[in-house]
Amino acid sequence: MDIDVLGALDVRENGISITPTAPKPRQVLALLALHADQVVPVSALIEELWGGLPPRSARTTLQTYVLQLRALIATALEGSDTSRTPKDVLVTLPGGYLLSGGGGTSDVREFERLSGLGYRAMDVGDHPGGARLLREALALWSGPAFADVQGGVQLDMEMRRLEETRLCALDQRIEADLRLGRHREVLAELTVLVSRYRTHENLHGQFMLALHRSGRRGEALDVYQRLRTTLVRDLGLEPSGALRRLQRSILMAGPEGAATAADGAGAGAVGSTRVERLVRV
Repeated sequence: MDIDVLGALDVRENGISITPTAPKPRQVLALLALHADQVVPVSALIEELWGGLPPRSARTTLQTYVLQLRALIATALEGSDTSRTPKDVLVTLPGGYLLSGGGGTSDVREFERLSGLGYRAMDVGDHPGGARLLREALALWSGPAFADVQGGVQLDMEMRRLEETRLCALDQRIEADLRLGRHREVLAELTVLVSRYRTHENLHGQFMLALHRSGRRGEALDVYQRLRTTLVRDLGLEPSGALRRLQRSILMAGPEGAATAADGAGAGAVGSTRVERLVRV
């Protein structure tokens, strides 16, 4: 079975899609597919479908959705040389259901594998390797997770979790690019990201650094001021000490320092605990 959830939901058995079009069976498959080879409790599936107010017929209706999914699986298995049956693929177990991946692919698991390798490469100072691996991991995303699924409580939580893992990988990939001196190359991407994540200090710090090292000192300082205004107005917070130190370093560097830094070697990301390494601009 091949499972894609990092974008539109697409689950294939024997190369044939078993993804239903009806919204609620689609929700059931989405949750089972995300946790392939693991038991998903009936209670979690019911909460996903009906929230805190399930009907009396919830279990019976859930069983109907499972039967509908098994019918799609049966169609996909026709003519295959596998001995698997629909009940072997979508297994009923005490307290829940399990979708058996059968050794197939999962874009979530591949993303986690590649991003994990990328993080380890960064930890040992292999920035080219880290950038390559993290870029491969992020390329698996074709849109928001479960982009075409109307999620309930469980899927909404999983969507937020997956988005956070994507953002962490993106942060590390940008750090790798900055360390490799690709300041100008990341400017367009960071322009979009800081507009989308208006209070994300690390992305704003990376944008400031990329602008400064591209000889655009004034714009780097403008980014800080816009972030500070947003933080104070929306959250009642001042920028972190690390970001304030980055701002002061850019102010003290002057135009000549900005030009020199723009021509220098790469730099790392600007995180709350990492900025001290990067303000030597």
